[in-house]
Amino acid sequence: MSQVFHDIEKKIINSLKENSIQSPETLEKSTQLSPDQVRRGIEWLKLKDLAIVDESKSSVISLGKNGLDSFEKGLPERRLLNLLKNGPRKLSDLQKELGFVFGPAMGLCRKNNWIETSSDEIILKTNSSILPGEETLQQIGSGKLSKDKLDTTDLNELLKRPDFIIEDVIKNKKISLTSSAKSLDISNTSGAIDVEAEVPEIFVARTHPLKDTIDEIREIFVTLGFSEILGNMTQSSFWNFDALFTPQDHPARELQDTFFLDGISAKKIATPEQIRKVSESHKKNWRYQWDINEARKMVLRTHTTCVTIKHLAENKPDEARIFSLGRVFRNEKVSYKHLVEFNQIEGIVVGKDANLRNLMGIQREFYKRIGITKIKFWPTFFPYTEPSLQTMVYNEKLGKWIELFGMGIFRPEVTKPLGITKPVLAWGGGIERIAMLKYDLDDVREFYNNNLGWLRSNTKCQ
Repeated sequence: MSQVFHDIEKKIINSLKENSIQSPETLEKSTQLSPDQVRRGIEWLKLKDLAIVDESKSSVISLGKNGLDSFEKGLPERRLLNLLKNGPRKLSDLQKELGFVFGPAMGLCRKNNWIETSSDEIILKTNSSILPGEETLQQIGSGKLSKDKLDTTDLNELLKRPDFIIEDVIKNKKISLTSSAKSLDISNTSGAIDVEAEVPEIFVARTHPLKDTIDEIREIFVTLGFSEILGNMTQSSFWNFDALFTPQDHPARELQDTFFLDGISAKKIATPEQIRKVSESHKKNWRYQWDINEARKMVLRTHTTCVTIKHLAENKPDEARIFSLGRVFRNEKVSYKHLVEFNQIEGIVVGKDANLRNLMGIQREFYKRIGITKIKFWPTFFPYTEPSLQTMVYNEKLGKWIELFGMGIFRPEVTKPLGITKPVLAWGGGIERIAMLKYDLDDVREFYNNNLGWLRSNTKCQ
């Protein structure tokens, strides 16, 4: 029996006969079909072995927050070298002029032997005409550029630096006809009903794969003896930042990184004793004048740690195993690995003998139960834990190690002001990143694209 073609299929076949290779967007224009019609038509033709879909990826590079700052003002090391052009400068003067970039600038200049120090002065030894990374900064500028147009070595110098480079992966599709489709004569095909055709599939309702992952993570921690606690998505800056020993001038507290609730301040943020001791800890250790009005500012929580630290401060348990799971918010540029709103799991263990080995053991057991076996731990820095570790897991699809959970032991500057006397093990991480590994995805946005084909094709158990 001859094949029966839908009008959508006919238009796509005829268009591809005239122009043999097209993207879905080109087909929309050439066939006058909607994006959804083109997508469905391509899938139908693929099932009939009449269409070939070639998928490829390309990377587009743009500058992050620190990259744009260096594009406008120069790399930290360039700014330091420029200040030394006219002769030696005092260390204290350079610190005032360069601010928070002074440390990175000094480190790089010393490493490359561009400067030397003498008592309290810094002296210029050599001044390169172009520094590693500068050419890439100028090429990208405030726009975007294909990764393959950039020098890999120079680009890698910037990729090592936090918030310098943003890499967006763009998926491209090219549609063409199979040899059998090219020889088809569809001009005389009728719209007769094919009584042997399959009936439409019926898809039963099911939970979203991301929700399945969240439920699985919750169940794992409950079976490990942890109790779940809940907290508000809106929090005062006191619990979101100050109680966790994050200074009030920290970049993470700026509008570029945090969603503040405009014109809203918390009237009561904590007990007078808690406020006094947290304030004293900041003044003593960070050496600045702590401002209670900054602590009153309301934010969409940037992590769930604010929920657990508040629970500890209010209950002061001698022993505890608790976790918090929920939505958090970051004012970031959306990309294949970043969202402005995502889910986070965060937990703590309190006990007099709790130590880093216990924490690593808990993490290994969690990853094992969720199906991840190739892991390692890497030293890192977090403002409210010391020592701190980053969990690295191996992504087989990407062929490289990727970061997942951060963890460590709460610093005394966090626990003592709140009356917590026992060691506190803490960890946290994004759930979407675990779900990406489980469902073999390389773009976190796929969980929110509502692609019914993908949602229906994924098995319940991974």
